[in-house]
Amino acid sequence: MVNAFRISRIILTAYELDIFNILNNGPISSPEVAKTTGTNERAIDRLMNALVPIGLLKKLGNSFSNTDFTTRFLIKGQPNYMGGLSHIVHLWRTWSTLTEAVREGTSVTMTQSISDREEGWVESFIAAMHSRGIQQSKEIAAVLDLSQTNSILDIGGGSGVFIFEFIRENPWIKGTIFDLPNVIPITQQYIIREGFKDSVTTIAGDYLKDKFGHDYDLILLSAVLHINSPDENMLLISKCAEALSNDGQLVVLDHIMTDDRTGPAPGTFFALNMLVGTEKGDTYTEKEIKSWMQSAGLKYIRRRDTPQGSNLMIGIK
Repeated sequence: MVNAFRISRIILTAYELDIFNILNNGPISSPEVAKTTGTNERAIDRLMNALVPIGLLKKLGNSFSNTDFTTRFLIKGQPNYMGGLSHIVHLWRTWSTLTEAVREGTSVTMTQSISDREEGWVESFIAAMHSRGIQQSKEIAAVLDLSQTNSILDIGGGSGVFIFEFIRENPWIKGTIFDLPNVIPITQQYIIREGFKDSVTTIAGDYLKDKFGHDYDLILLSAVLHINSPDENMLLISKCAEALSNDGQLVVLDHIMTDDRTGPAPGTFFALNMLVGTEKGDTYTEKEIKSWMQSAGLKYIRRRDTPQGSNLMIGIK
């Protein structure tokens, strides 16, 4: 377990150097890759050798080629391309400060909010969330009753991946994505690319300060609560309740922790991800989320877990 970081770093470095895409046209020797990438011949050869036992490259004689797995997941333009790995590179840097963050009780690297980050960081983050959300959106659409839903607001919706899937399954729905001003232009590119410009609109703003509109049948908070402090979440959920139509539902999708916060395991790890990467973020328990919904006046609050492991909290106005 202690040495597991080595494989992660090898893969991320190969990704940063674009090795897999360079090899996409056929077997190539390591000196040729070194010339293309502007790297040291011996060093790139050793890196590529290490990718062979990992299972991401094949070697025959002095030439390297991609495996079937690599071609499926690590080549640009493929349906399953893991374009969000650029964000994992960023996470590598923040997680390297975990010891300092535990001492200080907050991130020691995040001096800028997302709204102030450089363009490349935001785009890689949205790409990572989109990649993760493609399958998860199908899970969520399968467990929600959207038969009486005509309008959906996705707060912090990023690429719009969840709204896109909801509309594919229920074409009459109109969607609105609320996100930061530097995210919305990226959102609009996804809307056009996915073919939803006639059914999805956008609102730019700060969800703790700005208005959302009103009379939405469903509001989605996906991967949002863990960014905020408890007080901020109470405020946000109250604003959502105000923006719902009567009988409208607020759906929270996030890590939902046990009362002692030792499970589920991904949530314990993600709490540390929020520690190194945000000022106030954390993962929260079912009781905490339920109490915020009750304070906002929501009723019939219930938890739903998908067979694939996604956790939802749903409240009705």
